[in-house]
Amino acid sequence: MNADSTDSGPSWLDEMPERLAALDAAHLTRRRRAVRPADGASLWVDGRLMLAFCSNDYLGLSQHPALRTAAIEGTMRYGVGSGASPMVSGHSEANAALERELAAFVGLERALYFYAGYATNASIVPALVGPGDAVFSDALNHACLIDGARLSKAEIHRFAHSDLAQLDALLQASPARRKLVLSDAVFSMDGDAADIPALIALCERHDALLLLDDAHGFGVCGPQGRGSLAAVARTGAQASRRVLYMATLGKAAGVSGAFVAGSGTLIEWLLQKTRSYTFATAPPALLAHCVSMALRVIVNEPERLAQLHRHIAQFRAGIPAAIAGTGWTLPPSDTAVQALVIGANDEALRVMAALADAGLWVPAIRPPTVPEGTARLRIALSAAHTPEDIATLLRALAAAARTARRTRD
Repeated sequence: MNADSTDSGPSWLDEMPERLAALDAAHLTRRRRAVRPADGASLWVDGRLMLAFCSNDYLGLSQHPALRTAAIEGTMRYGVGSGASPMVSGHSEANAALERELAAFVGLERALYFYAGYATNASIVPALVGPGDAVFSDALNHACLIDGARLSKAEIHRFAHSDLAQLDALLQASPARRKLVLSDAVFSMDGDAADIPALIALCERHDALLLLDDAHGFGVCGPQGRGSLAAVARTGAQASRRVLYMATLGKAAGVSGAFVAGSGTLIEWLLQKTRSYTFATAPPALLAHCVSMALRVIVNEPERLAQLHRHIAQFRAGIPAAIAGTGWTLPPSDTAVQALVIGANDEALRVMAALADAGLWVPAIRPPTVPEGTARLRIALSAAHTPEDIATLLRALAAAARTARRTRD
């Protein structure tokens, strides 16, 4: 066999340019931008200063002086790398302390600290269930929960978004002994919240476990930003052994990584069986040191959370007039995620471009991230914004809406 024999005929690799062109024709091509933080909620984007409504840094902590100092302190004390997996020598004193702090912060017995949110959900689901078991997943769950369900090889039941009657029926009909319900707490592309007490009640009724992903609620929802589960603590939700609570640390906490918290028994099981925990290098101790500081800032600077909620109220009060007559919709959301649903991919991109021309970076989100026909602007609000920033956004949206109406006429 000569060296060129494998390249003698057509290859599926030759189809790549055509497939990329098809993505572009469907207005589904994505591109990265090189950014650098500026003052407040602004970013330098490919060398241009823009007011950003695209970051999940909901409390503006990523540039907080106390966290910058903690990063320097952590580096000087621990260095920049962990050197091994947590099961070998990567579980530093800082990581161990952070796990205790995270558990206390969300009011649960024990926590496990991971290097990334996606890897957390993608691996803890297969650690909990497998072939012969059943997973019940909200239709609008984040991709990491969906991928975790697929990797588990359990039977997957997908219920309509927040349709608890359908979930009840699916749980009732399933003969599986082990049942796992998956749900975002705050849905990342719509900004609406799950009915956590009702989900827990269904899990109690059907002997199921609830895995709750609070990536967009941690630091933002509940008393002192302690999360969506703490927000419903009066219902006994935190005390339920039916709940595993997961949250990320690169959004409102402003750093990186993720954690899962729950009963000591469940966390011990995940410690023993989660592949992305066992076989991946541990998060650097300097990051754990920074997250510890972020938790203190969240509690000690409550004005940040209050400021965020004032921005949410200001935006929602102003949007009806700004988009009147366009057919665009803003679903209910009391969270930092505000989804302006436009519909068509090309129109969403045009509105995004108009805002960019005005110096605002507001990302257009298209399928497959959201369902077909629901392309949108995903507007992320932050305590780092000012009231004038919100007013600027509303004026820019009103101008884009006028253009959209003229185009249709």
